[in-house]
Amino acid sequence: MLKLYTDAASKGNPGPTGLGALIIADHQQYQKTATLARADNHHGEFAAAQFGFQYILDHFGPQQTVLFYTDSRVLSDAIGKNYTKHYQRELTELNQLIGQFTTVVTQWIPDQQNHGAHHLANQALRTLE
Repeated sequence: MLKLYTDAASKGNPGPTGLGALIIADHQQYQKTATLARADNHHGEFAAAQFGFQYILDHFGPQQTVLFYTDSRVLSDAIGKNYTKHYQRELTELNQLIGQFTTVVTQWIPDQQNHGAHHLANQALRTLE
């Protein structure tokens, strides 16, 4: 079982955006970052999730149970309902990744419980400044 925490940080809304993904597997942490030249925070949250799931797929394979944690209500609600009014393309792309895994359990967590991914997203954002 793997744990995935993701977050995005934007400077401006929209603006340069940092993505952070913290993966915990076998008591080991994998800290990954990426950037987007321009995105609003919600698009960034979807992109961070896609980034994290793609990393797991590429490095651990699809035969995984993933506990996915996000502090974005928009993202967690969209996954839970399989619907979003404004981010359908992003949700469709994310669902294509999620669908490749054995099991994915998504849980919303408060900001205070997502420090690792938040720190990584801000670290990535600083590389764009």
